[in-house]
Amino acid sequence: MDVFEKLVKDGGPIGQHMDRAHGYFAFPKLEGDLNPRMKFRGKEMIVWSLNNYLGLVNHPEVRAIDTKAAEMYGMGNPMGARMMSGNSDKHDALEKVLSDFVSREDTMLLNFGYQGIMSCIDALVNRRDVIVYDAEAHACIMDGIRLHVGYTYTFKHNDIQDFDKQMKRATAMAEKQGGGILVITEGVFGMDGEQGIVKEIVAKKSEYDFRILIDDAHGFGYMGATGAGADEAQGCQAGVDLYFSTFVKSMGSIGAFISGPKAVIKYLRYNTRSQIFAKSLPLIIVEGMLKRMEMVKTMPELREKLWANVERLQIGLKERGFDIGDTNSPVTPIYMKGDVPEATSMVMDLRENYHIFCSIVVYPVIPKGDIIYRLIPTASHSFEDVDETLVAFEEVKKKLDAGLYKAADIPDMAEKS
Repeated sequence: MDVFEKLVKDGGPIGQHMDRAHGYFAFPKLEGDLNPRMKFRGKEMIVWSLNNYLGLVNHPEVRAIDTKAAEMYGMGNPMGARMMSGNSDKHDALEKVLSDFVSREDTMLLNFGYQGIMSCIDALVNRRDVIVYDAEAHACIMDGIRLHVGYTYTFKHNDIQDFDKQMKRATAMAEKQGGGILVITEGVFGMDGEQGIVKEIVAKKSEYDFRILIDDAHGFGYMGATGAGADEAQGCQAGVDLYFSTFVKSMGSIGAFISGPKAVIKYLRYNTRSQIFAKSLPLIIVEGMLKRMEMVKTMPELREKLWANVERLQIGLKERGFDIGDTNSPVTPIYMKGDVPEATSMVMDLRENYHIFCSIVVYPVIPKGDIIYRLIPTASHSFEDVDETLVAFEEVKKKLDAGLYKAADIPDMAEKS
């Protein structure tokens, strides 16, 4: 079979619905300024799908510095990979600010989060080393692990007993291979909202010999007393060897970083392929991030407003009988029962009649018969936004339970060219 023929014929597990879903259920286009209320297909929606935790993405001070930086540097400055011609004092300064903020010796900036952590994992381990990771790790971690030519062991999500079991296996294999063990988990899991069991894993260093890397993309900026992340919130920063996060969530920007011991970060600077062979992070991003970090450190009211909205939303959902799992972060999943046609009908009702826009997860990402709505409250949302959303979900749940969303097929809502 021709390579292209099978792609067009199959479409993939999600892409099989593309002809009916594109532009509505998949690749929707939100219009207007990035705010809690935006337009979708001409109608104003309350939007719960933006990981803009601190509300920085459209903050006047952020917009001002981004505009100024664009005028000063444009998008092209600096040119070239950072190792060759793309370094600057601003890049160094941002790394110092980040190191101090997350209490690590050194930091390396990364152009992209997904690409960055993949390449860091690849650089950190060789074929003799063993990786142990949480079963629900993000796709970027999974893809990084796929690059590893050595042994890997998966422990059940946030299950310390199974972690023990896998560490015993990993220890035996590492001793046989003459390598070490790298444990990878997340600070906050972006789908279910649970913090990773970072503190429990760190405590296991007294029993096993390993290093731990955490991906805290969903925790950096607001978790903990200063916003330094989930490990700060759990009181185990000193035990976390490598701390990774992105700028695309709380910071409302793009790019990422990894922090840790100076000698290890120095090694990564010279061996992380996605960085040494890629253009440097533009100065417009670096300048903007310096401002964002200043605001995170000096404006605790942003975190306070975020958590006030989180509390109102999550308590309101629980009071109305919704299952939001074990989330202990702003990420708010709503677990329901239903098939794909019912889920799509419910999404349409929420958008068309209640003007609520949020992400939904169905089969094949999760088992058949399950539906997960994922709401991301931010510091920008108002209590009015929360209360309107609670009313909407209360009403659509009654319709779902009454079987009013039964449908024969996924409706065709795709954009027509």
